[in-house]
Amino acid sequence: MFSRILVAVDRSELSQGVFQKAVQLAKAMQAEMMILHVLSQEEPGAPEPPMILGVDYSSTISAELWQSYREQCAIFEQNQMDYLRSLVEKAAEQGVRAEYSLNYGNPGRVICDLARSWNADLIVVGRRGHSGLSELFLGSVSNYVLHRAPCSVLTIQGEALKKAASAKEETTTASAG
Repeated sequence: MFSRILVAVDRSELSQGVFQKAVQLAKAMQAEMMILHVLSQEEPGAPEPPMILGVDYSSTISAELWQSYREQCAIFEQNQMDYLRSLVEKAAEQGVRAEYSLNYGNPGRVICDLARSWNADLIVVGRRGHSGLSELFLGSVSNYVLHRAPCSVLTIQGEALKKAASAKEETTTASAG
């Protein structure tokens, strides 16, 4: 029986399915849920730091570029907070008590650290299914978590979610026709 479920999400389609599975599990077990998003530079849509290539830039231009970057980061962070709040509301609508955490850093490490400090007894993460060279170069958050988590880990396979969604779509189309 699990009573504290940590679910790691991003803004991907896979994470929507991961979140839904975690909510279903939390509801069935009457568990509380922590929804975690880890901000990192590699995340799609994250602001890019300014590239100052030469010494010809004045300090004013450099300061303006960095100020613009900081403003973009603040907007990006606020958007992520709003997203997490909406997930907490969705969980509450289904009768699941949830809270959220927005952190910076290495996703795998942050997930494991928060699971430890929050005393999670289950981590739910998605797995995109990278293998071979792409996993070597891109890394694998789920692989890191599986090997270093302080508790049980449930990985939701991205391809399995896609197949389930396709099958559901086919059934809906067939019954409508």
